[in-house]
Amino acid sequence: MEQLINISPLSGRYFSQTKILSNYFSEYGYIKYRLKIEIDYFIKLRNTISELNKFPISSIDLRNIYHNFTPKDALVIKEIEETTKHDVKAIEYFLKNRLPDDYKEFVHFGLTSQDINNPALSLSIKDCLTEIVYDKINSIMEKVLQFCGKWKDIPMLSRTHGQPASPTTLGKELYVFYYRLQIEFKILQDIQIYTKFGGAVGNLNAHYVAYPDIDWIQWCNDFIQSIGLSRSLITTQIDNYDSLSRIFDSLKRISIILTDMCQDIWLYISMNYFKLNIEKGTVGSSTMPHKVNPINFENAEGNLKLATNLLQFLSSDLPISRLQRDLTDSTVSRNVGSAFGHFVLALDSILSGCAKLDINPTPITQDLTDNPMVIAEAIQTILRKEGIQNPYEKLKALTQNRNISIEDLKLFINSLEISDDIKKTLLNITQFNYIGVF
Repeated sequence: MEQLINISPLSGRYFSQTKILSNYFSEYGYIKYRLKIEIDYFIKLRNTISELNKFPISSIDLRNIYHNFTPKDALVIKEIEETTKHDVKAIEYFLKNRLPDDYKEFVHFGLTSQDINNPALSLSIKDCLTEIVYDKINSIMEKVLQFCGKWKDIPMLSRTHGQPASPTTLGKELYVFYYRLQIEFKILQDIQIYTKFGGAVGNLNAHYVAYPDIDWIQWCNDFIQSIGLSRSLITTQIDNYDSLSRIFDSLKRISIILTDMCQDIWLYISMNYFKLNIEKGTVGSSTMPHKVNPINFENAEGNLKLATNLLQFLSSDLPISRLQRDLTDSTVSRNVGSAFGHFVLALDSILSGCAKLDINPTPITQDLTDNPMVIAEAIQTILRKEGIQNPYEKLKALTQNRNISIEDLKLFINSLEISDDIKKTLLNITQFNYIGVF
């Protein structure tokens, strides 16, 4: 019932597909990640300062607080927040309530909220990428590469500006997208994620005033590295967000590449180059029984465009903050899950669409048969090599705005004053073998 009244389709119509992201970007997920940062920080602090030497709870038991954290526990924190009106302070009090009185004041010691929020957000993004998103992108790339291998030798009429152009192969045209994706995917995977951890304004003021003999800069660097991130050395109260901006930009470029691919596949389906194999009982149109619509690629395109715009906004907005901080990043960053939700929906739709996709060779062959003029490029190029004057202009006069046959081209070739060997070479060129290499 809740799915019927949620205002976002990510939590309504598409919840079964996006609920996998709840552990990363839901309110519950965000609270759990922040609780993890608080506990891991306390554990490292316990191993550093003498006041915590006799702390009676083991590291394992402390970490079990977040390992065993449930939505019911999150509701307890939300109830505390009703009083504090501050979400991170509510998490701090929740943890303090589970510790002995003599030690609880070292929870959140020397920190500000963003020392918890920024690492939590960064870690949730990193985990979602490595545990969910990378596998889906890889699956799409593997499927496209499989198509490329199957169809690399299938000659196809290309279209530039929507008009018949020099022949290519179906496999090569799909390989363009694989090539682009693998480059950007490598860029995405190589991005190092930085986060802020430096006290109220980034200078570790409170840490150094309390324990001036500890090298807190190295200490904090080591702590952030221990949770799988890198520390931004110079910040204000909040993270610079530059590394997350790089991630959003890379995901945006992948979204744009996939949008381009979906549009091309859609067009190939409309040209009948591809056919869709669908499950028995599937309805294509509520009124036209014959229709099989490319809805997966259309849904993917729509969600990719939403993701692209959200990612662009996150990338450009989060790195900007007035002076040492304002609160705009707090509300904006809570929409990271929406960007990932639409992106993941799109990836799943592409995979579903590709699973239904099959080649339809007859119209592909017929289009080549009907457009023999596309080998004019080959003919005029060889004639240039042979020193024939104005070959481009001669072929233009023969082919432009005219429906010519392969016989017309043969007659033209035979009328040329060139050697028999060159004539033979030209006569052997067809729209089915003039496909170049890749």
